[in-house]
Amino acid sequence: MRITATALVVFIIFFNISFVVGKLSAAEHNPSRKTFLQAEKQLWQTNSPRFKELYNQLHYYPLQPYLDQQILIDQMSLAKVSEIDSFLKKFRASPLDWRLRKKWLNYLVKKNMKRLFLEFYKPTSNVPLTCMYYRYQIETGVPKSVVLPQVTKLWLVGKSQDKKCDPLFKQWQESGYQTDKVVWQRIKLAADGGKHTLIPYLTKLLPENERYLGSLWKKVRRDPSYIHRLNRFPEKSAKEAEIMVYGLKRLIWRNQKLALTTYEKSLKVFTFSEEQKRKVTNKFAVALASKNHKEATHWLDKVDAKSLTKEMVEFRLSQIIKQQDWQRLITELVSLPERYRNALQWKYWYARALIETDENVRGKDLLKLLANERHYYGFLAASTLKIPVNLQDKPIEITELEKETVLKHPAAKRAFELFYLNRANQARREWNFWLESLNNRQKLVASKLANEAGWYDRAIFTLSRVGYLDDVDLRFPQAFEEKINQHANIQKINPAWAFAITRRESSFMPDAHSAVGAKGLMQLMPRTAKQLENKKVKKANLLDSSSNIKLGTKYLKQLLDMSKGNQVIATASYNAGPYRVKAWLKNSSSLPADIWIETIPYKETREYVKSVLAYQQIYQTRVGQLSSVFDQVINMRIPDK
Repeated sequence: MRITATALVVFIIFFNISFVVGKLSAAEHNPSRKTFLQAEKQLWQTNSPRFKELYNQLHYYPLQPYLDQQILIDQMSLAKVSEIDSFLKKFRASPLDWRLRKKWLNYLVKKNMKRLFLEFYKPTSNVPLTCMYYRYQIETGVPKSVVLPQVTKLWLVGKSQDKKCDPLFKQWQESGYQTDKVVWQRIKLAADGGKHTLIPYLTKLLPENERYLGSLWKKVRRDPSYIHRLNRFPEKSAKEAEIMVYGLKRLIWRNQKLALTTYEKSLKVFTFSEEQKRKVTNKFAVALASKNHKEATHWLDKVDAKSLTKEMVEFRLSQIIKQQDWQRLITELVSLPERYRNALQWKYWYARALIETDENVRGKDLLKLLANERHYYGFLAASTLKIPVNLQDKPIEITELEKETVLKHPAAKRAFELFYLNRANQARREWNFWLESLNNRQKLVASKLANEAGWYDRAIFTLSRVGYLDDVDLRFPQAFEEKINQHANIQKINPAWAFAITRRESSFMPDAHSAVGAKGLMQLMPRTAKQLENKKVKKANLLDSSSNIKLGTKYLKQLLDMSKGNQVIATASYNAGPYRVKAWLKNSSSLPADIWIETIPYKETREYVKSVLAYQQIYQTRVGQLSSVFDQVINMRIPDK
């Protein structure tokens, strides 16, 4: 098929304009997109007239390289060296690179083509290929003294490596790099966060007089309470002290009393380094504070200023806030290191404490400054002063020329096309690759384009990456507006709340998955969906935006009813689970809502509730709701007894 220069120019102009408008979708008529999908189905017979006809219509379509990549993978042979080389050079480091390169490198291993492998190899996290790279280097003449020291890093991990690395590791071992020190380091890695099943193998590599240490590591890994009998540590040596410190740091989370008494006893017989003592102190402080243990304050006080983390500061001050000891709070806040003292969180509580100690003028002056912030604490300050919130909205001004310019990059075209085809993972990979080539101004342009195309999560994440947080429309879009409003109204809940939950849960990414199994826009757990529907809900339905919003808003309503209409408690329940929140309420005296939120035991839930309340306020302000969610918060007590 022959395309004239004039036709090509017209096509390119049309293609770029369609991106700038940002309204294309996979459902709309797009001949090239349709042709591409048809060509994909014919990849199994690339020599057929039908495939060739379709392929020739796609010479200027952004995703044609994905067809080329698949053809090279399916028809891989040594005769294709030149074609594969050209393709990999053209798309080096892009998402089109690795899938083909990995297949090609493994093919070259099977063919024992060592020099070709070395020519095409690029540094990778793929361990088997890295091992083959080092092996082939040695086999083609690179001195072992150059290669083998690099192998130590591959061996020194807390899990078993691929068996393809065994021949390389054997050379490394025979050359004297497997020292007792390296073996000991690997045992520690296996015990502390690695695979404990590796420890017996590593124990055999220790000198005979130290093999008991490997068994000790394994026993303490399985059950940290094993350390409480100090006679199980016969030598009280430096290596035994390492195991003891490891056990103490784990035991404090399981059995605080036993950990405290064991540490007290061990101090009399072990010679711990100052660094080891510091690690134990820091771990004890965090663990005891998170458990609301009576010894928490004592251990937090023992943490030196340099080791003081944001988490420790929060634990320490939250106890004082919970006790409503305002004068002590003022003293503690004034003495905070500057890096923490200037946080909005502590500015609010300093102002709050001043007002509670009758220093109203100073306290309200601080709140006035704080009320200018688009933040949870800024909104709290505004409601306390009974003034309107300030969204500090500064929309990004982008020209059409800027849009056209950034869209000239082939990866941009590929990213958006994949997005329109609902190939989210591939689209995000292309987006991230494209973003690496842009300066910060161009990234802002990309955010605007993503928002206009309905690719809301890319706009949100990219703005955060650049650090531009003042375009409220881009950061808090009314995404999936029709569906959220529809289902929120059916459930008789505030749509702004549903928007806020969705924004916090997934940043409007329909295919979002969490590590614990939550899925979709509102991050529903399958078991929650099953309970709501009285039947198992398919994964596809959880990832469908309409179905997910329907179930998510239904769950919000259920939690709101369980919480007797208290949206703060319902929000906490959405994150932590209603039964856990019920336990917190049972063990809590009635507190002002801002104090209750500040002292929620789980950090994740504490920050979650703050974010959702702030996001809801933003959405309410955007749609012109005059009421403030924070007016309710400052007049609320939890639990309401």
